[in-house]
Amino acid sequence: MSMATKTGRQTSEPHLADSHDLIRVYGARENNLKDVSVEIPKRRLTVFTGVSGSGKSSLVFSTIAAESQRLINETYSAFIQGFMPNQARPDVDVLDGLTTAIIVDQERMGSDPRSTVGTATDANAMLRILFSRLGTPHIGSPQAFSFNVASISGAGAVTVEKGGQTVRERRSFSITGGMCPRCEGRGSVSDFDLTALYDENLSLNEGALTIPGYSMDGWYGRIFRGCGFFDPDKPIGKYTKKQLNDLLYKEPTKIKVEGVNVTYEGLIPRIQKSFLSKDREAMQPHIRAFVDKAITFDTCPDCGGTRLSAEARSSKIKGISIADACSMQISDLAVWVRDLNEPSVAPLLTALGQTLDSFVEIGLGYLSLERPAGTLSGGEAQRTKMIRHLGSSLTDVTYVFDEPTIGLHPHDIQRMNELLLQLRDKGNTVLVVEHKPEVMAIADHIIDLGPRAGTEGGQVMFEGSIEGLRGSDTITGRHLDDRAALKPSVRTSSGALEVRGADSHNLQNVDVDIPLGVLVVLTGVAGSGKSSLIDCAVARHDDVAMVDQTPIKGSRRSNPATYTGLLDPIRKAFAKANGVKPALFSSNSEGACPACNGAGVIYTDLGVMATVESPCEECEGRRFQAEVLDYTFGGRNIAEVFEMSVAEAEEFFGAGDARIPAAHKILDRLVDVGLGYIKVGQPLTTLSGGERQRLKLATRMGEKGGIYVLDEPTTGLHLADVENLLGLLDRLVDSGKSVIVIEHHQAVMAHADWIIDLGPGAGHDGGRVIFEGTPTDLVAARSTLTGEHLAAYVGS
Repeated sequence: MSMATKTGRQTSEPHLADSHDLIRVYGARENNLKDVSVEIPKRRLTVFTGVSGSGKSSLVFSTIAAESQRLINETYSAFIQGFMPNQARPDVDVLDGLTTAIIVDQERMGSDPRSTVGTATDANAMLRILFSRLGTPHIGSPQAFSFNVASISGAGAVTVEKGGQTVRERRSFSITGGMCPRCEGRGSVSDFDLTALYDENLSLNEGALTIPGYSMDGWYGRIFRGCGFFDPDKPIGKYTKKQLNDLLYKEPTKIKVEGVNVTYEGLIPRIQKSFLSKDREAMQPHIRAFVDKAITFDTCPDCGGTRLSAEARSSKIKGISIADACSMQISDLAVWVRDLNEPSVAPLLTALGQTLDSFVEIGLGYLSLERPAGTLSGGEAQRTKMIRHLGSSLTDVTYVFDEPTIGLHPHDIQRMNELLLQLRDKGNTVLVVEHKPEVMAIADHIIDLGPRAGTEGGQVMFEGSIEGLRGSDTITGRHLDDRAALKPSVRTSSGALEVRGADSHNLQNVDVDIPLGVLVVLTGVAGSGKSSLIDCAVARHDDVAMVDQTPIKGSRRSNPATYTGLLDPIRKAFAKANGVKPALFSSNSEGACPACNGAGVIYTDLGVMATVESPCEECEGRRFQAEVLDYTFGGRNIAEVFEMSVAEAEEFFGAGDARIPAAHKILDRLVDVGLGYIKVGQPLTTLSGGERQRLKLATRMGEKGGIYVLDEPTTGLHLADVENLLGLLDRLVDSGKSVIVIEHHQAVMAHADWIIDLGPGAGHDGGRVIFEGTPTDLVAARSTLTGEHLAAYVGS
């Protein structure tokens, strides 16, 4: 057979291998999905839409991406799988045509105090190698430039087995690290306000300590009474110098209390180990409030906040130290690296330059490598994770994005769209969960889930193009072209919050008056200084309730009732009505089913195989002991209350024999933020990102405060829900509150009474107030990027 004949046959008949161009999902039932079946085109950009809680994440992340990762993990040996997280197969009948999935989600980056943008992206690792090769004077290996490695040395005798004999030898070692010895690589040192730790007019037994968790009723009280270092009945103000030093600073000391061997340690070193070992953002709210009040963090005087030792800072390349390089804006650092023409480290310079250029390309050139990772917003963290994939040579990969436009100004969304298309055009499948019409507009295929959220969702309502969605009768289709109009009249402020000389981060001595008693929107491109202005000028006021983007934490045992404090008044009402203890009505306490410990399910560990989860046979998944379920309140037992929807519970506890005003108030706020459909006892782990954000908003609304600061409250909200959010913001203002919103959504901008626009650019190109006034004036002037985009949005 000739070559020509072979070629001819190949072109007329497509190869079988080229026919696998669909990801097929049949019968998906994860979370609230109702036997969902879809076919997703490969090497195309598919956008998943639908109201928050409709099942988008369940289909994309919990089904498609989860199964892809599980199958990849199964290619490793059982030994290696033992070190990896076990994943069960999603509840789906058929999953066909999967490719390797790379997930780029909204999870905030590690909140370890020593984690920075540089350490999280490997840029610091490359810089350290660069300075260890080219820096003068030469001070050592790359670890000599690492603020996570301390300098240590030692010597002593070691026992070595040689030729069947035991030989003792003297060995010495020395490690040169770059950690600043004063602040231990944190960049800041802490100082304590002792008046916030205790009341010196009271004795310990009278409750002098004001530290969260340090009660004299518990084990701490027994240690303080039995240590013998001071008199627990004597006011702390009358302690001798030694007694006060023992209370506050004593090093760990072994003592015996009531016949038990324990370790006594002063309050301050104990607080440093328990509270200050965590990043501020990772602390529980009451701990964070205590830390903010009792402890001041000042820049380390020895290293100037660079985290590095004097030796690490002394080694330079062309007059620049590694500390200088890490403090530069990344766009400037990229230029500096390109100007280094050193053939001996050419591959390293190329790789480092590409990483830094990726930061600029993705719109994060305004950051610096020394920026703590825990301070990045959800959108910044997601884009930082994207960096390692931009220059990848991999193709036929499935990239999964969770709302990649979070935190992006309308001006920046176009750049994000180009990056998504760039990934697709390299031959990859791109799946995006998104609410923004600008992203839907570039999609090759759209899958709309609904019709509503929770148990009323989980169905495919539409599949097709953006034009088809626009003409469909789904919630998304009906709201796709929604445009909020500029208000004909705006409220008058009742005062102003004066900000003078704000210079935190990139702010350039900003002077601005933030009106009170109205709805104020802070806007500007990502990195223009919005959050910095709030953090340094507004958040420190006692009258402020902050609702930021930090995700709420919770296990399967946590639910809306426990998170919001709703369960406390309900338990007390049940206990009072039945003459028993409130602890019986908690599935995490005395009332828990003994077989499943109140979890409602039994977990069977199968080693390297996925853990099997099955409903508890004894309590039938209801989590409580049988005798607890005999107690009722208003005709319902506690398990039935947990199964109620929030809207149903609001009605139940709002009137009649079951009326509980404290519970009704909390449920009212949950309905207010649009969560009436979720169950009172639904595990937090099953809530979507948008639902968790609104749950947090409802909880913060209960806090006392005259000023509410909301950081991008439209995160995770469907187009139809934005209208409800605007109504909620109006109700807050009309009730006498001042509301300040950091937001990029044009609907919120159009609805504002006053807009403060920061910019004009990001990083050192921003940090200035470039407009303040009403939305109508902003649209009329069109003097800023925000003004141009808002004018286009409202059709002016």
